[in-house]
Amino acid sequence: MQEFVYYDDRGLDFPLPESILVTTELSTASTSEFIVSNSTNVYGEIIADEIDFYITNSNDSVAKKIKNVEKLYEVNAIRFDMAQDIQYSQDVSKGLLLVSTLEQKEEFLKAIVPDEFDLFHVTPEVVKSISGHIGNLTVVVNDTFKDAILNVSQLVWYGQSEMATKQSGSFDPSESSLDDVLATLRTNISNYEFKKFIVYDENICQYHGRSEKTCGKCAEVCPTVAIERDDDVKNLLFSHIDCHGCGGCISVCPSGALDYAPLNRESIYHIASFYDGHIPLIIPQKMDIKSLNIELKEDVLPFAIEGEKFLHEATLLTILQESGSQVVFYSDFLSKGTKDAISILNDIYQKRYAMDAIIVAMDPKELEEALEKVEFVSDSRYRTNELGMRKREVFANRLKNVVGDLDLGEVKTGEHIHYAQVKVNEANCTLCLSCVAACNVNALVANIDDNTLRINASICTACGFCEVTCPEKDCLTIEQDVIKLEPSWFKENVLAQDTLFACVECGKEFATTKAIQKIASIMSPIFAHDPVKERTLYCCEDCKPKVMMSSYMENKELYKTPGESL
Repeated sequence: MQEFVYYDDRGLDFPLPESILVTTELSTASTSEFIVSNSTNVYGEIIADEIDFYITNSNDSVAKKIKNVEKLYEVNAIRFDMAQDIQYSQDVSKGLLLVSTLEQKEEFLKAIVPDEFDLFHVTPEVVKSISGHIGNLTVVVNDTFKDAILNVSQLVWYGQSEMATKQSGSFDPSESSLDDVLATLRTNISNYEFKKFIVYDENICQYHGRSEKTCGKCAEVCPTVAIERDDDVKNLLFSHIDCHGCGGCISVCPSGALDYAPLNRESIYHIASFYDGHIPLIIPQKMDIKSLNIELKEDVLPFAIEGEKFLHEATLLTILQESGSQVVFYSDFLSKGTKDAISILNDIYQKRYAMDAIIVAMDPKELEEALEKVEFVSDSRYRTNELGMRKREVFANRLKNVVGDLDLGEVKTGEHIHYAQVKVNEANCTLCLSCVAACNVNALVANIDDNTLRINASICTACGFCEVTCPEKDCLTIEQDVIKLEPSWFKENVLAQDTLFACVECGKEFATTKAIQKIASIMSPIFAHDPVKERTLYCCEDCKPKVMMSSYMENKELYKTPGESL
């Protein structure tokens, strides 16, 4: 079975490899299903609009075009094979709430067939709250001084308020047209499908299950109710049906606990390798590549993505280094996380290569200017095996290659992406290792060979949970929002060190010297009247009861109560 098809009724003026079925006849292709198609006229699991965009606009030679078109098919095959965006369906009934003025209601009724919907109507001022999702919406309205609950599948609200923009299933004719909204309503009733856009690993989440709130940025940036926080138990709540798939939550997630299901980090790693020797032009789906008519200079190759907000510093640096080029990002909107990531990478590339890493173009004119000046970056290409690495590990490993043996100073990180330097006042640290237990990304570690507390700052997520957990006063602090561009940043550095204390009875080493000294300083004044108890402060867990029992047996008379015989 062939996986790739190219259809154009006008034909193609250069040949394509045999792996791609090239046809000018719909009847030839309509009997088969393909993984990748260039046209909506022929079924494909993925419709790759960037293929015709590249063929039409590229200045590459014919020989290069043949190879690059094949690459674009192979890239989309990887995208399909590695996608985790599971498809779901939702039953949608005819129940519909119309929120409008009486005049707008009349307009709506004229545009529909009688009894087409099970219609409820209210005016905007009586709507108190909306919850649920498409197919299962609950709307609370004020009905003559009491609350009434309306259960509907969809909602039409002219000039909808913010409360109606969070849930799926709410539509506003004033944002498009009444005809468009009605077409959507009818399609949803016959068949409503949605995808799972988010993959979540709670084990490295900087919010999940913690005693203090140290993150939750994903819920803050989510434009809908797709991600919400339960601050009582520190759990994230996901509603995949309400997710728009923009990916803004992924770009601000510090640890990589969230990943983008249609195009995860591993997919980008594999796909980026195809851009070696090319200048990547990243184009989100919403930018409508089919209608974009712009000249692509030689070696520019489109990198099509679905959502516009999920790319972060690790995925962007992967694309930069695998291609060995600057990257053009064509989008009319930058998410908070992606904007910070681009700023960080541009600061780094300016220090190392004296040029920006990512050139952002927000309209066709800016795109034309960006494509004129974008170029390859000498000595920037770097290949490494990312498989099995977490988000911060990928970024650290790649950034280490940028820095090399140089000292490039530091860059400040932004409001939504945080890096940090953990610092410890060694004099106050007892090596209790509470901070190590609090760190779920292994940035803080204990080395038993030399009794040290160490930090690898390059993989620290700057969550601050170690600082919250540290029981010592004036001991652990965090220098927030900084990346040091020097070799030591990527190594385990000693924060504190101590010797082990040997039990005064058996000689077994059982705790750090500072820990014993601290406990003794607190308890010695209390035990000052009892030398035996005071001695137990310096004993291991095995010897403590032995010392106490030995003292008891040797001094029975002292422990005798009046009238008791021993």
